[in-house]
Amino acid sequence: QVQVVESGGGLVQAGGSLRLSCAASGDTICISAMAWYRQAPGKERELVASVTSGHSTIYADSVKGRFTISRDNAKNTLYIQMNSLRPEDTAVYYCNADLCADYYYPQYDHWGQGTQVTVSS
Repeated sequence: QVQVVESGGGLVQAGGSLRLSCAASGDTICISAMAWYRQAPGKERELVASVTSGHSTIYADSVKGRFTISRDNAKNTLYIQMNSLRPEDTAVYYCNADLCADYYYPQYDHWGQGTQVTVSS
């Protein structure tokens, strides 16, 4: 069974910084891509940033230059450093882990429960 757990959310003033972490655990799992998504009230969940096992990254235009995604493959851990936060960054942030297609798993797509990030103006 795969578990994905986020941590590091909280309340911060506009212009401040937060660092979120995500730990994926399970017996002998192989993780390909990992990503951060967010969902604001009344809006659809959107991709914030993703990173492959080879450390290639993709960012949403709205966070480019402010957020940095990274991962530790040995620890199956994902991070995102969020700087210059804005009120519009307020959302629940979710971690996603996709398991390697080379191996059989009952389920390949795993989500955490989410962590709240609130940016006050």
